[in-house]
Amino acid sequence: MRVVEVTKYGGPEVLRVARAPEPVAGPGQVVIGVSVVDVMSIDAQLRAGWGRDWFPAEPPFVPGTGVAGLVVSVGDGVDTSWMGRRVAALLPGGGAYAERAVAGVETLVEVPDEVSSRQAAALLQVGPAALSLVGAAELKPGAKVLVTGGGGALGLAVVRLARAAGAHVMAAAHDPAKRRAASAAGADVVIGYQEFAGPVEVVFDGVGGEVGGAAFELLGHGGRFFAYGVPSGSVALIDPAEAARRGVRVVGMEQVQFAPDTFRELAGQALREAAAGRLVAEIGLEVPLERAAEAHAALEGRRLVGKALLLVSDQSGDAIAAPSLPR
Repeated sequence: MRVVEVTKYGGPEVLRVARAPEPVAGPGQVVIGVSVVDVMSIDAQLRAGWGRDWFPAEPPFVPGTGVAGLVVSVGDGVDTSWMGRRVAALLPGGGAYAERAVAGVETLVEVPDEVSSRQAAALLQVGPAALSLVGAAELKPGAKVLVTGGGGALGLAVVRLARAAGAHVMAAAHDPAKRRAASAAGADVVIGYQEFAGPVEVVFDGVGGEVGGAAFELLGHGGRFFAYGVPSGSVALIDPAEAARRGVRVVGMEQVQFAPDTFRELAGQALREAAAGRLVAEIGLEVPLERAAEAHAALEGRRLVGKALLLVSDQSGDAIAAPSLPR
């Protein structure tokens, strides 16, 4: 089968198509005929060599942690009724940039008929994260909220959910197209990163670094700061002593890291919300598997609005159209 490998640490050009043996499902596992791959910003960061202290794989490796497609085989101990079902699945150990992928049954979520495989892949990881973040914020109607990275895939989902909870949402993004997307998703105010204004009660920080640090300064006493994004290369620059002095609750990446049972519950909820039309993922780029480098370049250039997806094969019943360009 075809896979895309990180051949060495470096830029998008180190991604190359390779051949790999067909995978076999072990006990408690299934093999998925992949239709769509979810491309995450962290895929590009790991490809570049970031996070090597905690990411154990060395090149060559197949990146990616989310897919949608059809179950084509099951291993020992797996209910055979999974065969032929359309699913989305999390692959914590990577291996998603491939025509077929092995997933533990504990990470499988059945995709409702009303949800396309594109939307299922796009919501698989941002949906649970957004639901977890907004739920933990305990937003009250009228609460003043700032979302940094407001035009990214997760930022847009957070904007939608926070607005649905009745919050007054200010979304920040560096690019006019991203600001337009945030406005369309329901943001009351859209701004650039030089236009921060406060005070606010809750910050959802999807950027980190100096942007996150500036957003933190807008919080009043007793505010909540959720730090979950590192596209800037580091977490938000926050003084813990200052946070304690102002009574600000700072919540890190743990809010978007889940045990399997919690992941399945939240992913299922996200897909049900999508089926009901209450949650949608903005898809800004779709390219074939072999053009994964283009998706990485778009993410790193921070010009992509919403999600990037890799289209692998039409094994899901969804029509696969010609690839789209970034919007």
